[in-house]
Amino acid sequence: MTEKSIETLPVTNENCATCPVHNAANLKKLGLNLENTDYVVALAGNPNVGKSTVFNALTGLKQHTGNWPGKTVTRAEGAYEYAEKNYKIVDLPGTYSLLATSLDEEVARNFILFGQPDVTIVVVDASRLERNLNLVLQILEITDRVVVCLNLIDEAERHGLTVDDRRLSRDLGVPVVPTSARFGIGMEDLLAAVHEVATEQIKNKPYQIESEPTEIKFAVNELVKQITSIYPDLPNPRWVALRLLDGDQEIISAVQNGEINGLVQAGVEEDKRIEFLEVTN
Repeated sequence: MTEKSIETLPVTNENCATCPVHNAANLKKLGLNLENTDYVVALAGNPNVGKSTVFNALTGLKQHTGNWPGKTVTRAEGAYEYAEKNYKIVDLPGTYSLLATSLDEEVARNFILFGQPDVTIVVVDASRLERNLNLVLQILEITDRVVVCLNLIDEAERHGLTVDDRRLSRDLGVPVVPTSARFGIGMEDLLAAVHEVATEQIKNKPYQIESEPTEIKFAVNELVKQITSIYPDLPNPRWVALRLLDGDQEIISAVQNGEINGLVQAGVEEDKRIEFLEVTN
């Protein structure tokens, strides 16, 4: 991995004026009540990494469950207060990937992509880190507002494993916080890291994979140019381009109707969209 850094910014009113970044309209469509909410946090991770334990440690009794609108998948959401700000946290279904080949993957991906949470916490198992990093890297393709929760450090130590969290943070370009949620270890540090990313005290510079063949790289670059000309504020045009080339029908539809940018761009001429879609098909 190429070494990346995390840029620390001073707290100013100008920086905070840009927060929160979540898409309120799409979050409401996804069934969230944002009353008395300053920031929205997504909680993602592979199955069996202690994600629910992290969720319970952060929210305590301030949580409830229901189903995602139109889905049979259960949604757990909760709340907590930190530094006089109210956070709503949504526990996404445990998943190994965001390629949307299952309903759980679809729900998790759509929340991160369309809801644009202010922070996404990715919980990983410190004793099985390698298999967890695939999801981390996929999420970093969608958003740079990520905190990695390096959970189960007690299990890793029991197996004689030590993870250099500072090196991992530098390599990934996002905060990495060692925790053992079931014992309450590291939770204050996790809260602080989430708050710093949400309020842009930390500006992440995440690592992203760029290993496509020359032909694919050319096609991606051409698509990115067209996507950004239509949706200049889209935070993840390269990821969208890759999914379009892969024939992801849901992403194609989202680009067609403007949902990919949170809401339909009234200023986008129809002929530009038609020209763009002809290239992608």
